Amino acid sequence: MLQPLLGLCVILLVAGLISERRGVIPWRMCVGGLALQFVLAALMLKAPFLRGVFMALNAVVAAMDEATRAGTAFVFGFVGGGPAPYAVTDPGSAFILGFQALPLVIVIAALASLLYYWRVLPHVVRGFSLILERAMGIGGVLGVGAGGCIFLGMIEAPLLIRPYMERITRSELFAMMATGMSCIAGTMLMLYATVLKGIIPDALGHILTASVIHAPAALLIAGLMLPETKEPTLGRKIPKSPASGSMDAVVSGTADGLKLFWSIIATLLVFVALVKLANILLGALPGVAGTPLTLERMLGVAMAPAAWLIGVPWAEAATAGSLLGTKIVLNEFIAFIDMAKLPPEALSEHARLILTYAMCSFANCGSVGILLAGMTAICPSRKAEITALGGRALIGGVLASLSTGAVVGILAAF
Repeated sequence: MLQPLLGLCVILLVAGLISERRGVIPWRMCVGGLALQFVLAALMLKAPFLRGVFMALNAVVAAMDEATRAGTAFVFGFVGGGPAPYAVTDPGSAFILGFQALPLVIVIAALASLLYYWRVLPHVVRGFSLILERAMGIGGVLGVGAGGCIFLGMIEAPLLIRPYMERITRSELFAMMATGMSCIAGTMLMLYATVLKGIIPDALGHILTASVIHAPAALLIAGLMLPETKEPTLGRKIPKSPASGSMDAVVSGTADGLKLFWSIIATLLVFVALVKLANILLGALPGVAGTPLTLERMLGVAMAPAAWLIGVPWAEAATAGSLLGTKIVLNEFIAFIDMAKLPPEALSEHARLILTYAMCSFANCGSVGILLAGMTAICPSRKAEITALGGRALIGGVLASLSTGAVVGILAAF
């Protein structure tokens, strides 16, 4: 327990040291943020009555995966998971990521759009925003935006507070960006859970919990990095869906999901190719300790101390650090895939659980460009301000994700 507790203190200290206003500490936000992290994590990890909820969520994952596979098999045939017209000698080779797993994003995007139109999702968002407002003393606008990040993602959530974007304070703007970087979109929840279900029990429950806990963690880190000096912006009304009907909502959500699908495909293709190219170039250099240099090895060394600080045993820190580095430089999806492919002895169950929480966020280099493009399109009058805060938002998102990993490391010790 002392190891991740030290790590949590170090993370908060780093956030304070890189603050624009050192010495200004938002105590209510700090206490409220830490309390929410520990309470939410404890409820999800330790409360026996929530075991049934986790099992139900996993059943939802299985149902969505089965439904999506029916659609891909119908459209793409055996390439999409349908019966193969030949004898399959290697079942692992029959799985094609782009045709069988990633289409789940499109289905979830359509379903999320429909739930938003039916006013189910807005009520959930509003409920979480009320918790954040009362526990951390933030304004209603930031509460709605931060609550939206838990389910909608870093680009969609700001649309909830679009009318207020020109009036929110600089600190609230940064907190909104950092929270967007630290959470994940609802469209990705089941995709990540599908990847991790073989190595993490109750995968969807943990992924959902991570996204929920990341919100107060990011608000806490943002409050330390850029403390508020003005009155918080109020406002609690969530805009209605622009869809004219249920079918329109499904069609619009499908179109949005398709854009995300192609974005993921392109990002995976390019970044995997770039990593391979980097490794080819590094392979031309002299080896270290009798082994060729690779980007993964270098990232593992750089992030190993951070992995140890959040509770990963030192013997596994290099492997965990490599995954954290992959998550930051490339993206969390690739990192989750890499973790799922590791042999069982590479990481303990304890380390896998901590990393599931620490890696479950959009805090990566590629997402910074997406965040800046989306935020400046929503509020072009603050383009220079938004662009200037992009790098700090990435740091804030990474620190928030690591702090959640440390909190889970502390609770897992009991």
